[in-house]
Amino acid sequence: MNVAQLIERKRDGGVLLPDEIRALIAGFTAGTVADYQMSAMAMAVFFRGLQPEELAVWTDAMMRSGEVVDLSAIPGKKIDKHSTGGVGDKVSLCLAPLVAACGLKVPMVSGRGLGHTGGTLDKLEAIPGFRVDLDLAHFARQIEEIGVCMIGQTATLDPADRKLYALRDVTGTVASRDLICSSIMSKKLAEGIDGLVLDVKVGSGAFMKTMEDARLLAGSMIAIGQRLGEQVRALLTDMSQPLGRQIGNACETIEAIEVLRGEGPADLVELTLELGAEMLVLGGLARTLEEGRAQQQQAIRSGEALAVLRRMIAAQHGDPAAVDDFSLFPRATQRFLLTAPTAGRLVGIDTDELGWAGVELGAGRERVDSTIDPGVGMELLVRLGDALDAGEPLLVVSYNDEDRLARALQRLGRAFEIVPEGEVSLLPLVRERLGTEG
Repeated sequence: MNVAQLIERKRDGGVLLPDEIRALIAGFTAGTVADYQMSAMAMAVFFRGLQPEELAVWTDAMMRSGEVVDLSAIPGKKIDKHSTGGVGDKVSLCLAPLVAACGLKVPMVSGRGLGHTGGTLDKLEAIPGFRVDLDLAHFARQIEEIGVCMIGQTATLDPADRKLYALRDVTGTVASRDLICSSIMSKKLAEGIDGLVLDVKVGSGAFMKTMEDARLLAGSMIAIGQRLGEQVRALLTDMSQPLGRQIGNACETIEAIEVLRGEGPADLVELTLELGAEMLVLGGLARTLEEGRAQQQQAIRSGEALAVLRRMIAAQHGDPAAVDDFSLFPRATQRFLLTAPTAGRLVGIDTDELGWAGVELGAGRERVDSTIDPGVGMELLVRLGDALDAGEPLLVVSYNDEDRLARALQRLGRAFEIVPEGEVSLLPLVRERLGTEG
């Protein structure tokens, strides 16, 4: 296999053969295909894309680059959820224990922060002692005993995706639709699931900026699932402003816990219940979405959702006391209040800029080896459509480094569009539903 020739062919819009794709992925996994070569291929795919047949083979080769988990001995359907990534999206942290409290089995292999969006693993690791680097034997045992386990990719689970995921984050290829599809689906299908609910974000804070692009992304993943015999549902959800109020790792984790307490911001609660209802229907535990929402609300009221979260944290070596004592979470030492420069109506939020401001603070990665600061972040105090006075607070920045704050403020200064007069047509949080029926 001449890797340079494969890169050139894809660069020029050609098609890779199945055996070539499998050899490329196997070589990358083994280290005989260099990172710089795979980075070049990722950029070629970014610009030229993969044909449906290429994408299916690419995904299958990624999935089979390591161990495929067998959970068939565990009773009940195993259903997972995945988000394409959005600013302030901490849904997985409250959703997984919530639907597990309703009786669903939830095997969840998650990722680190990618581009300007936060990662579930980084948020989980803000919980004191919490470990995401557990082996697959522990993974299966915890799913059977507690109903939920949230880990990162192990050395044996989809190692090709783990390596490529890290490269994409620092080579400008995060937003490739085909690489997003193959990454999500190869990792999820390797978990041993029976069904998958996708949260495909669309808007200024998402990788997919338009409904057309979001539909194409969701359709590609649904098609991959159908080809491989899996039921897949997709919700296209709005990301024209951050989800919830908090942006950062520890602060987002706390906000997710608040949802399980029966608190939390309305949009975060709504999306959690909508995705959970889809999961419960797909898993056969609810006949309708309405029934699925009601089951989750009861699990919150009874305290069972929080109890499952505590059990999951303890099983993964974390301190379950953090669920009840938020002072145990890491916190930044300094605060800065950003205010509105003029009076008017907030008609636009550049959610990307807010996400990248979080990266500047240290909440995300600029390079593969960057260190995350779990205590930094931002609290958004306004929503689209709000009428503002000059000097009214927009958000609170929590930071530990003055230079990082200065870089973040440059982005934040461009993030809010305030006009003297204007109206905003607010979009529904769940904009569309696609995919197979449960």
